[in-house]
Amino acid sequence: MKIRKAVFPVAGLGTRVLPATKAMPKEMLTIVDRPLIQYVVDEAREAGIEHFIFVTGRNKGVIEDHFDRMFELDESLNGRNTTAEIAELARFQPEAGEMSFTRQQAPLGLGHAVWCARDIVGNEPFAVVLPDELVLNSPGCLKQMIDIANGLGEKSNLVAVEEVPMEMTHQYGICGVGERHGGPDGNTFTIDGMVEKPPKGTSPSNLSITGRYILQPEIFKILETQERGSGGEIQLTDAMIGLAKSQAFYGVEFEGERHDCGSKSGFLRANIAFGLRRPDLRDGLRAEMLRYLAET
Repeated sequence: MKIRKAVFPVAGLGTRVLPATKAMPKEMLTIVDRPLIQYVVDEAREAGIEHFIFVTGRNKGVIEDHFDRMFELDESLNGRNTTAEIAELARFQPEAGEMSFTRQQAPLGLGHAVWCARDIVGNEPFAVVLPDELVLNSPGCLKQMIDIANGLGEKSNLVAVEEVPMEMTHQYGICGVGERHGGPDGNTFTIDGMVEKPPKGTSPSNLSITGRYILQPEIFKILETQERGSGGEIQLTDAMIGLAKSQAFYGVEFEGERHDCGSKSGFLRANIAFGLRRPDLRDGLRAEMLRYLAET
């Protein structure tokens, strides 16, 4: 089951981190020294993704600019002979034709955003990656999922899951746990049910559906007529429930730390966590943190 394409829904307004996102896309907020969108594109590239599909909205043009060549900057860096910066930019530069951009013209939910990419994805399995959720691990979350998908049936669907406190399950899409399968430490299981934000006391488990999916193209036909669900939006989880009637769904308990960078506290936590993993920054950051704590 070759997964060549990944869809990145980047049309959201980022209201949880206002006012930072009033004029700048939340996907361009920086964790340490690179924007969120760069991290998830790098994760997808590591997993073998060949075509990167961005579902954008108004005021998101800077995302497209980020992955374009900036000749003035290149000329300036070359003139200064700043080899480290030149090499870093070259490492992140995509090849021509690797990226596609399409518009979600109204904020109708994640399911609608994925549906907007239908003609670019075509009739093949694909990944969906939410840019405001980062997973700190090597290999990345998507590579773990694709490695597992390669050992499953060709019409299989996978979602990344993680445990949440039972008293908070009403805030998430939740899956039921069926038969356990292979994978590292038996971390893969058949999903025997999904529900979007179940009422308190009704959750089938405490495993929440997170921001990484591998889906079959039949999901598009369901999304085409999917009614609005929780929050008045077209929910991807609702469409997956429909697809699960005819195709297998598996949950993958991935390895790594998930960071919700769409919240202010999660964004700050991610900056610290990713900074402490950087050999060139670790010691200095730790010293600054200890100095600040001592002074306060």
